[in-house]
Amino acid sequence: MKITNVEVKTVPISSPIRNAYIDFSKMTASAIAITTDVIRDGKPVVGYGFNSNGRYAPTSLLNERFIPRLLEAEAKDIITDDGTNLDPHKIHAIIMSNEKPGGHGERTVAVGVIDMAIWDAVSKIEGKPLYQLLAEKYGNGQVDEKVYIYAAGGYYFPDKGLKELQDEMKGYLELGYKDVKMKVGGASLKEDLHRIEAVLDILPSGSGLMVDANGRFDLKYAIEFGEKIKDYELIWYEEAGDPLDFHLQAELSKRYPHAIATGENIFSLQDATNLIRYAGMNPEKDFLQFDCALSYGLVEYLRILEMLDEHGWSSRRCIPHGGHQMSLNIAAGLALHGNESYPGVFQPFGGFADNYAVEDGYVKLPEVPGIGFEAKSDLYNLLLTIGK
Repeated sequence: MKITNVEVKTVPISSPIRNAYIDFSKMTASAIAITTDVIRDGKPVVGYGFNSNGRYAPTSLLNERFIPRLLEAEAKDIITDDGTNLDPHKIHAIIMSNEKPGGHGERTVAVGVIDMAIWDAVSKIEGKPLYQLLAEKYGNGQVDEKVYIYAAGGYYFPDKGLKELQDEMKGYLELGYKDVKMKVGGASLKEDLHRIEAVLDILPSGSGLMVDANGRFDLKYAIEFGEKIKDYELIWYEEAGDPLDFHLQAELSKRYPHAIATGENIFSLQDATNLIRYAGMNPEKDFLQFDCALSYGLVEYLRILEMLDEHGWSSRRCIPHGGHQMSLNIAAGLALHGNESYPGVFQPFGGFADNYAVEDGYVKLPEVPGIGFEAKSDLYNLLLTIGK
């Protein structure tokens, strides 16, 4: 068993939207295809992967460092001890060889791209959906038959007023979502409060709202903003300050009485450990949003889950960033709280399988081997073009 070919390309996922920190007018992603010599249904097994939105394509890093290490490895060093499949943990060690600790940077994204494709191939070789494989190997064997998802939107957009914001959120509710999230921090405090109130005005009973500052605030403003929104009883207040400012997070946690969410820009086990140690996060009410596709992949995510368990955190407090099928598989197979969703943006990478409607805030997964890219036609058609 061996890897016979690896192809990668840069793909645009640009959009005129912006959050409090960046616009997405030049956003890109790396997409990869890893071909093996294993034959299923008369064709070689190919694993596909890509990186989540919010970080630019790490294609150069992939081509210069990580793909060469993978291709130079001996076949026996990348397979399981019994020789029946690729071993994601051994492959992770190989592609991370000769890398110094710390200073994680964009290499976390590059490794996550390869990792996703390897897990796609591994589960296809097993003939199982990835979520089933994960439940059997790392969970209790039970799969969540449906996964809670919320609609992330409310981006700043040219000429987008309160009515347009309300119409956007109404559209998500009509699609079957129950809870919605919107951006804050890209306007004045007064304007953001008006925007929040406008969304709350159109949400029916039983629906809730999250707000996301994308790390924009300093400590003083984060606390002031929290004070202004506390009576709204939002589902959570997300990423108020810099993701590595654990002091800010700890001080905010002392003052803001409701749930806080963060972690989408925490990209390693060590940084995740420090977040839990020093940021004052509450395992009874707060949420963690680590995205394996940006943070060294599922191999590292499994280590993070183990760390969380040792610190008294349930996997049910984890709800990954990204809004893609990889995170959805992890949520279903490893008993997470749920998954993010981006209706209508970051396509074709965002979103889930065709013909699986969102119902009351939940979505089901297809019973196809791998991550399920083949069940999302627009994404699969793009993935087929890699290397061509």
